[in-house]
Amino acid sequence: MINLQTKIRMKINSSQVLYFTLSAYVDISTCTYCIFMVVMSIYVLIIGCNVVLIVVICVNRSLHEPMYMFLCSLFVNELYGSSSLFPFLLVQVLSDVHTVSAPVCFLQLFCLYSYASVEFTNLAVMSYDRYVAICHPLQYKTIMSQRRIVFLICLIWLPPFIAVSVTTFLSLSLQLCGNVINNICCNNYSIIKLACSEPRVNNVYELVMTFLTVCVPVSVILYTYMRILKVCFSGSKQTRQKAVSTCTPHLASLLNFSFGVSFEIIRSRFNMNNVSSILRILLSLYFLTCQPLFNPVLYGLNLSKIRHMCKRLILQSLRRFY
Repeated sequence: MINLQTKIRMKINSSQVLYFTLSAYVDISTCTYCIFMVVMSIYVLIIGCNVVLIVVICVNRSLHEPMYMFLCSLFVNELYGSSSLFPFLLVQVLSDVHTVSAPVCFLQLFCLYSYASVEFTNLAVMSYDRYVAICHPLQYKTIMSQRRIVFLICLIWLPPFIAVSVTTFLSLSLQLCGNVINNICCNNYSIIKLACSEPRVNNVYELVMTFLTVCVPVSVILYTYMRILKVCFSGSKQTRQKAVSTCTPHLASLLNFSFGVSFEIIRSRFNMNNVSSILRILLSLYFLTCQPLFNPVLYGLNLSKIRHMCKRLILQSLRRFY
């Protein structure tokens, strides 16, 4: 009878969760300002690199091509994802009590999951663009018309946002029997683990969403690169060089992001108590810190048009300044 009353009381209280406690923070009181400066420096660098490349692509008409439009979308997503985490981290580093209100927690959940979904979809669309450019070069402009580009950009952003909206709604409807999240930010699986009963609907939908937003884009990427490799092996040396120069940054970006996401999935679903807490935190943030820095540097250095335009923009700014 007492256990039954306790369970009922817990369920009633769970519907009134006003805040979550983030328990993954280590004791950083001795180096709070040092960590704050490191996090701030990384965030400023991410903002600076991505904004510069977005401006370069938008300002120069010679870069108003499908490949660069999709790159611009990728850089916008890096700003979106990092801005949903880094300001929050800066506040938490300086805070003595590591709590977050329920609305902010679910908003962060939505932003981080939609960022990851958009990233995979964006990379899939970019691989399709490279496939058309290399395998069908004569029909490229016809296939990649303005209407097709607008459709693909909408495909990059709208389906992931709709899918993650459903995920967030399902998590909001859960009855929770606790408010302690073993992480430094809010994620869906940590909230699901706080549910009073077995959240079957949430688990099934999360599997479906993972398939649609991760497995389908990765399958598209693998298919397009198989076709590209087939053309490269049977084509001329110039075709192979063009394929390598344009596809290498894309593949490196995909592998980098996939590694970060895979580790986050493993960390959240399996017991990793034998790994130090600091290492777990660093690796769980990998896909949100290294990817927004990795992509601008990678594409900025490898794509000659962007590299030359960046140099010209910097030189013009210096001349105006002096």
